Amino acid sequence: MTKDNHAQKNSPAYRLAALDPDFLLGDSMRGVRLHLEYQKVEEILRAWTVRSTIVVFGSARVLPHGAADEAASTAPLPPRAEPRPGSRAAFWYEQARLFGRIASERGGALRINGGVRDNVIATGGGPGIMEAANRGATEAGAPSIGFNVGLPHEQEPNAYSTPELTFQFHYFAVRKFHLAMRANALVIFPGGFGTLDELFELLTLMQTMKMHRIPVVLFDQGYWSKVVNFDYLAEEKMIARSDLQMFCFAEDAESAWAELVRLGLRTGPRAPGFPSV
Repeated sequence: MTKDNHAQKNSPAYRLAALDPDFLLGDSMRGVRLHLEYQKVEEILRAWTVRSTIVVFGSARVLPHGAADEAASTAPLPPRAEPRPGSRAAFWYEQARLFGRIASERGGALRINGGVRDNVIATGGGPGIMEAANRGATEAGAPSIGFNVGLPHEQEPNAYSTPELTFQFHYFAVRKFHLAMRANALVIFPGGFGTLDELFELLTLMQTMKMHRIPVVLFDQGYWSKVVNFDYLAEEKMIARSDLQMFCFAEDAESAWAELVRLGLRTGPRAPGFPSV
């Protein structure tokens, strides 16, 4: 009687390595997963000829019209987060929306540079300011990117990032890498820990010369001057006085765009090819 090989065929060891979730999700494959998260996004952005981005960050709690009801958002807020309602929030949202449209129309996201897309709006992909900037790009007829990250309670993408450019990361580090590597500029609207994290991440990379200088605009000087006493950091010699020149302030979408241009935003072709690290 022929011996049955059912046990062999159903053993985890017999699975193809590329189709074995227990193997791929194990500790030994962490490096491979990091590479896969990087490479998948890289290939899609190349296919869409995205050469550079403008990264827009800000609070997930700022909803359309300054609403106090989470239902006004196209994506749920993070766990334990409550809307930040009011007229200032309404203004921030609308200006982020307007900036997304202005930057997309004038920056090269509509493929006016020989088929290569420059200064494509890129956000963290979630609600609030991120939704607003993606929304503005959509209204301009341009693509925009959503770099979402998996959280204990999954973050859901907003409804305005281009579906084919809406990504999800497990690793914050890989997400940060993609946010930084194509960035031609950073525009930071009022926000909390996550917004501060992204701001200081890029300022630190530029301060330590691990990244080339790019224009950085903080929206609403009154807000940021209260949240961070930048001048005091310089007075205490914790940063150089010249470090304060790494960013500037703007009070509306038009002036934010004007500041980016004044600070040397690249709006046309750069060196041939795509960025490499």
